[in-house]
Amino acid sequence: MNKKILLLGSGELGKEFVIAAQRIGQTVIAVDSYENAPAMQVAHGFEVINMLDGEALDAIVAKHQPDFIVPEIEAIRTERFYDYEKQGITVVPSAKAANFTMNRKAIRDLAAKDLGLRTANYRYATSAQELQDAVATVGMPCVVKPLMSSSGKGQSTIKIEADIEKAWNYAVEGSRGDVVEVIVEAFVNFHSEITLLTVTQNNNPTLFCAPIGHRQERGDYQESWQPARVSDTDMKEAQDMARKVTEALGGAGIFGVEFFLTNEGVYFSELSPRPHDTGMVTLAGTQNFNEFELHLRAILSLPIAEITLEKVGASAVIAASENSNNPSYTGFEVIAALPKTDFRIFGKPTSRPYRRMGVALTHDSLNTPIETIVEKAKKAAALVKVIS
Repeated sequence: MNKKILLLGSGELGKEFVIAAQRIGQTVIAVDSYENAPAMQVAHGFEVINMLDGEALDAIVAKHQPDFIVPEIEAIRTERFYDYEKQGITVVPSAKAANFTMNRKAIRDLAAKDLGLRTANYRYATSAQELQDAVATVGMPCVVKPLMSSSGKGQSTIKIEADIEKAWNYAVEGSRGDVVEVIVEAFVNFHSEITLLTVTQNNNPTLFCAPIGHRQERGDYQESWQPARVSDTDMKEAQDMARKVTEALGGAGIFGVEFFLTNEGVYFSELSPRPHDTGMVTLAGTQNFNEFELHLRAILSLPIAEITLEKVGASAVIAASENSNNPSYTGFEVIAALPKTDFRIFGKPTSRPYRRMGVALTHDSLNTPIETIVEKAKKAAALVKVIS
């Protein structure tokens, strides 16, 4: 069963997905806007295009005639996916899922208005003045995010009136695609936030991974750990919400569903229809299958009997601190000497401040305190330096 997969977006998540696909004999063509992107380094072939150019996208789909189209990023002309489905190509998880979740507006309205899930109070804005009005409605503090962005780009918190114009300008800078619109969310007083990796299957039940906790800075994750501490009541509520929203979107694959945990219950936050950056912790061997293997198996309709938690684990980001067109690294020998520790370098050809260039991974037995593992991961990541 050798299928051809067109991977749209070729970052570190795509790279691990390609490795999983290669291991069971699938063919992958990796696509991105620049050459030598991480996933291209391990794929069978690659294409360099602007994926917001619908005609360029049509051309490579016609050229490669894939069995599956697997999006890895947001900045894609996703409305074209409906046509590809009509041509008999499987869009992962589905054209609807990819189209809805590439734009925060569609997925938030689906969750809050159509499905009645508990979310933060929110409004939309397409100008600095509209942002001012939206902030007046939801109140301060509030969070502003571009409707199309990833890894926290363009996201900021408004605490005082003077922050509003800065937040608008930053959101416009960080926005992907040709939609300049933001979502303004009332601040949720949460005690923790989690990612619930949710696996939908074509002919088998929806499965859930153990919850993943994470810490963010500048809207981008810094550390993640599995399992996160979640009460049985909150876990059931999160699973029910995740099941509802993924069923509404349809298709098979892994979804990263993000939640805020509060004293009043669980709030739906966001959803990604693909492996999630916080889920890189599964590369530490925390589960019987990592998130990339689960995504692939669900896509190929390979039955997944169960997802089992094998050990506790944590990941911590190895970030760059400066711009470079030829980054190199120090500290490999030191981190490699640590027990129950591993690392990944993504192979990005350029670096810039805060860019995620790799990840440190730690693991231990299930009875190990999670705080110990997280601290170990942070210390391990600090040993690797990105130099220009």
